[in-house]
Amino acid sequence: MYETLEIVREGAVATLWMNRPEVHNAFNARLIAELDAACRALEEDEGVRLLVLAGRGKSFSAGADLNWMKAAGQASPADNLADARKLTGMLRTLAELRKPTLARVQGAALGGGMGLAAACDICIAGESAMFATSEVRLGIIPAAISPYVIRAIGERQASRYFLSAERLPAVQAARLGLVHEVVEDAALDARVAEITAALLQGGPKAQAAAKALIRAVARRAVDEAVAEDSACRIAELRTTPEAQEGLAAFLAKRPPSWVSKGGAGE
Repeated sequence: MYETLEIVREGAVATLWMNRPEVHNAFNARLIAELDAACRALEEDEGVRLLVLAGRGKSFSAGADLNWMKAAGQASPADNLADARKLTGMLRTLAELRKPTLARVQGAALGGGMGLAAACDICIAGESAMFATSEVRLGIIPAAISPYVIRAIGERQASRYFLSAERLPAVQAARLGLVHEVVEDAALDARVAEITAALLQGGPKAQAAAKALIRAVARRAVDEAVAEDSACRIAELRTTPEAQEGLAAFLAKRPPSWVSKGGAGE
């Protein structure tokens, strides 16, 4: 169904492979549109509990296809802006999925590729992975990816790397907070499988609520409004059938239904 993507399903885990290895999975209009459509479809698929984002070939994603970027810059102002909005929309779709998302990163994750990694909830990288916000060397800026990269590494680090476009080895990217864990390249798939198995132990509705909670409280002072919102969230959630099942299963020393059903949600 897709020209630039391949979706592999293993139980409740969907791996969304960017499949333009000949250009290191660089973005063009087609890839952006298909990533957005695939994320939306997987969000609505009740059989999918979590999404792994990956890239075929040597690289995760080398960022924007320069021919596409040049053509967009030469289009009319209205068409240029519409094109940019599709990119920001796709990144937002990925970042705001209710289901857990995990970036499996090998090789280059440059520009938009680094943005995809930052937009996912979890990023696991092979030791050879390399990250950069390289846009200024092309006379542009990392505007579309900036909310997610700055959220991951902070304003102070962005002040350096947005301006210098230096390349970040995976270990350095982990120190900055972009990457959660670095493993040997040969162990990347095994580690991703271990983390997806851990994610499938959580209640699907609880995980969606946890993602919403993070967005609600991040970078806010702990004032009366935040405290009240937090109280309302837990009070509401623990009355749900999923919470009642989870608590009952723990007390009975048995797996909850979403685990005993092979990871599928209720």
